[in-house]
Amino acid sequence: MSIEIPAGLTELLQGYTVEVLRQRPPDLVEFAVQYFTRLRDTRSQDGSGATAKSVGKGVMFDGEPMQTESNGDDDDDEDDSDFELCAEPLNPDDDEEDSEPRVVHPKTDEQRCRLQEACRDILLFKALDQEQFSQVLDAMFEVIVQPQEHVINQGDDGDNFYVIERGVYDIVVQKDSVGCCVGQYNNKGSFGELALMYNTPRAATIIAKQEGALWGLDRATFRRLIVKNNAKKRRMYESFIESVPLLKSLELSERMKIVDVLGVKTFQDGERIIMQGDKADCFYVVESGDVKIMMKSKTKADRQDNAEVEIARCTRGQYFGELALVTNKPRAASAYAIGNVKCLVIDVQAFERLLGPCKEIMKRNIAHYEEQLVALFGSSMDLRD
Repeated sequence: MSIEIPAGLTELLQGYTVEVLRQRPPDLVEFAVQYFTRLRDTRSQDGSGATAKSVGKGVMFDGEPMQTESNGDDDDDEDDSDFELCAEPLNPDDDEEDSEPRVVHPKTDEQRCRLQEACRDILLFKALDQEQFSQVLDAMFEVIVQPQEHVINQGDDGDNFYVIERGVYDIVVQKDSVGCCVGQYNNKGSFGELALMYNTPRAATIIAKQEGALWGLDRATFRRLIVKNNAKKRRMYESFIESVPLLKSLELSERMKIVDVLGVKTFQDGERIIMQGDKADCFYVVESGDVKIMMKSKTKADRQDNAEVEIARCTRGQYFGELALVTNKPRAASAYAIGNVKCLVIDVQAFERLLGPCKEIMKRNIAHYEEQLVALFGSSMDLRD
């Protein structure tokens, strides 16, 4: 049986995919409904097919602005040029580049410190674990640019991804052979990822307005570490999250949202993970190793014999650190690693947004905690106060 791809389907799905990658919506189905509804309404109004229009800071795709490989600042000038984006997707399961040697560009301690600071808020690096992030830093190389130097040119093949350390850079898109500035980076940000992720030509030209410094990451390393490792990591944690008893009550789409915001932290034997009395900023799920939960009694704070007492132990799939987030109070206990421990971490904002359906289960656990405290300290006041 032969299957013919309808005319326009590839372009239609590519436009939607680029918008998903840019906006990273928590609910893909709801986003698809909104996206294609806007597209239908636009066609009804002008009687034409889908076009990508450059407006303001970047590219306007059917009424919604899309960055041209950028996350730069806004520009008030409008531009009505048509812009065509074509792409060849990367298959994260393709192992053809896994055998390539690891790239390392030597750096001084001062250079590495500057590089780490420049990469601190880069969204693409947020999902990397410490080992992957270290490999990215090893592979990056410093680029010093001069005023009016073209870092990348529209239409060229993608070779590197760039992180800005310092400098101001114009985002220029060609219209009828005339360059129109559609946005600007000001001493921060990154660009060049779309061409590497989708094998598409550069969507814009980036021009330095002054002397500046960038950090580059070559295409092969970007694909191996950022695209492929992130896809593999997501598949791995999707399965793990499904096995966590607390999260079984969530819908599949809700669990997938949690996977997207997970961080990873590792701890050595005896290392303190959270400290009693500290402000809570995240919630932990044990992926490997054991964690012991220790507590001092507040009612015996002035006594010399008020030593920490072990009140619980967490193993793979179990969680801790939720109590302070549920009660909006400081940490009620400390947690320590037993052996080498790896935890998945969800920050407080994601906890509030995504784990609402699980809060009732967590609140029911408070009664169990109170029973433990009564047995250990003779009172449950430590938990309530």
